[in-house]
Amino acid sequence: MTALASSNDASSITITSPNDGSALDTIPMQSAADAERMLATASALFKDRDGWLPSHERMAILHKTAELVEQEQDALAQLIAAEGGKPLIDARVEVTRAIDGIKLAANELLSVMRGEEIPMGHTKATVGRTAFTVREPIGVVVALSAFNHPLNLIVHQVMPAVAVGCPAIVKPASTTPLCCLRLCELLQEAGLPEGWVQPIVCENDVAEKLATDTRIQFLTFIGSARVGWMLRSKLASGTRCALEHGGVAPVIVDDTASLDTVVPSLLKGGFYHAGQVCVSVQRIYAHASIAKELADKLADGAARLVVGDARDEKTEVGPLILPREVERVDSWVKEAIDAGATCLTGGKPIDTRYYEPTVLFDPPADAKVSTQEVFGPVVCVYPYTDRLQAIEAANSLDVAFQASVFTERLDIAEDTVARLDASAVMVNDHTAFRSDWMPFAGRRASGYGVGGIGYTMHDMTQLKMTVIKHA
Repeated sequence: MTALASSNDASSITITSPNDGSALDTIPMQSAADAERMLATASALFKDRDGWLPSHERMAILHKTAELVEQEQDALAQLIAAEGGKPLIDARVEVTRAIDGIKLAANELLSVMRGEEIPMGHTKATVGRTAFTVREPIGVVVALSAFNHPLNLIVHQVMPAVAVGCPAIVKPASTTPLCCLRLCELLQEAGLPEGWVQPIVCENDVAEKLATDTRIQFLTFIGSARVGWMLRSKLASGTRCALEHGGVAPVIVDDTASLDTVVPSLLKGGFYHAGQVCVSVQRIYAHASIAKELADKLADGAARLVVGDARDEKTEVGPLILPREVERVDSWVKEAIDAGATCLTGGKPIDTRYYEPTVLFDPPADAKVSTQEVFGPVVCVYPYTDRLQAIEAANSLDVAFQASVFTERLDIAEDTVARLDASAVMVNDHTAFRSDWMPFAGRRASGYGVGGIGYTMHDMTQLKMTVIKHA
């Protein structure tokens, strides 16, 4: 694993597996002095325009990095399962997506860095001039990442910076830094010069100083809304940002939907990575004529899911990232049950690290499981008789990310898509679907800016126009 450079007074951190608490590695924590050194390095690299890497070299480095990741595909999947608790079947998908994402960043350069001619001569004052634009890297990027996709989130936050030529400092989640450190090593092995991507494992106060420094031109943050909006309020003047927070993903299921299609999709969308996904299925509004049947079928499916160590090939639902998250989820579920929700399956911890896949029927509208992101293996089913009222309930929170609708009627699908307050609405699919080239964004409290490899690359660049006056 990467040997992090740190000051002599820096402490260390032991990375443990959420599967069983076993120690995976011990790495140094970096101090404010280390952060200052990284900022100075990154700033100097960006200011030295003669040292900027040409586009073809950056493309070659990215393609080589994808090749190196592919060579370590199984080892990286094992590492994701070990440090993040994501079941191997899903960890392997994450590595495949990471490889594709790195290649996508290289290929997107052909369109993202494209300028255009600005017409002149349409007024007397502009006669005799030629004008055109180009795109340049915006400057130093700081990336603060989350635990739930420890490889692919780094790809989404860092590879766009590499592609467009921005020096980057990346802080992975302190619970899952190992994939990030290895990816940074592979970038250097692929030929990226030292200093262009610098990983840092540090306390939150050091990360805040990094993110709000005047030498930063772009902050990319994935994590809680509380922290993200706080950081945005403290950014230096002119610093751009992209914030990706969570949601309380709603699903509308009408009475024409086929439960044979709906149930497997919602089981995957709700219990994938134990529900620790920002667009995980959480609130299911089903027509009253089918709601209880749907809930019972979901409960039956959830009860059959294999819960256990993510490193076991048979596991479908792994642990929560920390024991305190098990305690929190359990308290929210108990609150909902005490207030009148029916627990159809699950509803209690298996031990300090694992929580039973849980299906709740008709919890109160003001319960935490109805109003806040559970980020655990819990889905809720609410019966409705009026679809418009169900949509109103789906739109009632201050968060808005991805949503979905299940129906066999095209007119209902189109009308529901139009009425749902969401950045993306899936028709006859769960809310957690994502491809790495599509726009991915939270609305309102759920985020700021648009993610997705190409969209992030665009945001990490800025326009420059040249106007030539002819003799």
